[in-house]
Amino acid sequence: MSTLRAGLIQMGLKASTDEDPETIRKAMIEAHLPLIDEAGKQGVQVLSFQEVFTQPYFCPSQDTKWYASAERIPDGPTVKLMQEYAKKYQMVIVVPIYEQDDVTGVYYNTAAVIDADGSYLGKYRKTHIPQVSGFWEKFFFKPGASNWPVFNTQYCKLGVYICYDRHFPEGWRALALNGAEYIVNPSATVAGLSEYLWKLEQPASAAANGCWIGAINRVGREMPWNIGEFYGQSYFVNPRGQIEKEASRDQDELIIHDLDMGMVQEVRNTWQFFRDRRPSTYTSLTDGE
Repeated sequence: MSTLRAGLIQMGLKASTDEDPETIRKAMIEAHLPLIDEAGKQGVQVLSFQEVFTQPYFCPSQDTKWYASAERIPDGPTVKLMQEYAKKYQMVIVVPIYEQDDVTGVYYNTAAVIDADGSYLGKYRKTHIPQVSGFWEKFFFKPGASNWPVFNTQYCKLGVYICYDRHFPEGWRALALNGAEYIVNPSATVAGLSEYLWKLEQPASAAANGCWIGAINRVGREMPWNIGEFYGQSYFVNPRGQIEKEASRDQDELIIHDLDMGMVQEVRNTWQFFRDRRPSTYTSLTDGE
């Protein structure tokens, strides 16, 4: 297809962190549903939410309370509900949530991908898990090993790369080499240490790999941790590395943009980075693991 209508939803927390995880999940779902409906009415074909979209980004704590917010994929309530909405609107939906593995006590930071007919296509588990700048993620998440899946949705070849992953160029390249034309990057990132990278890394990765990227960040402050402001500014960046549409810094927002998918082949034909790669010379990069 020549044009892909894509949507991103950024949002602040809608319940106190003193509440139980199920109460918070319901509040976040309730806040998202009108924007999902709006996306459907406007003909969005691929919609993505922010990282762990049903909960606060609880990683500044080390409270085992938050283990209870993890859900099975695809059999948990959030993915099942989003399958209904995907089918209703014939819309691909990327659903980033906290995942309970089949092994009791093992949890992942995951995004489920639902096709436009409501069918579950699969999931991507966040590969790189930080322990930096007040985010104690290793307490909550096991590193994923998803082997860079690309989902052949009804509308495009879709990849997912989650938050801290964006600092590692290898994953972007692996997804592109596996066929991804559009990669979504659900995030939860605060002002401070890495904000200057927010509009540097994803545009550079889009240009390096000749693909579209949708970058999503939540908004507001989350108490009691208050380690910084989630600064929104979700955006779409084209295969030349140019940001074409951007959301506000501090508002709940659905942004919609028509992606010219013809640019993927056009840019790759121009730059030919994939032709000129020399992977046989890079083996030292993975020696010693």
